[in-house]
Amino acid sequence: MDLSTVLSAMPTGRGGTVASVAGMCRSIHRLRDGREIDDRHAMEEAALQYVRKVSGFTKPAPHNEAAFAAAVAEITDATERLMSNLTIR
Repeated sequence: MDLSTVLSAMPTGRGGTVASVAGMCRSIHRLRDGREIDDRHAMEEAALQYVRKVSGFTKPAPHNEAAFAAAVAEITDATERLMSNLTIR
């Protein structure tokens, strides 16, 4: 399954899908500016910004807090794996 298929199926919380709001992520800041990044806090902040953007919620309702926190943790972990596996030339 390719990324566009996955994105087109993921709901955003606003009645659309991730694919329909893909252009909205322009404000997410780049973590790596030509150097290695090992700052977990910066990765968590980027993950939080991404989850907020995709979900459409700045702050989740109490009944959604666990899902919100789990998504941030998973994205942070994925970002950390990505950054540790990149080869910087």
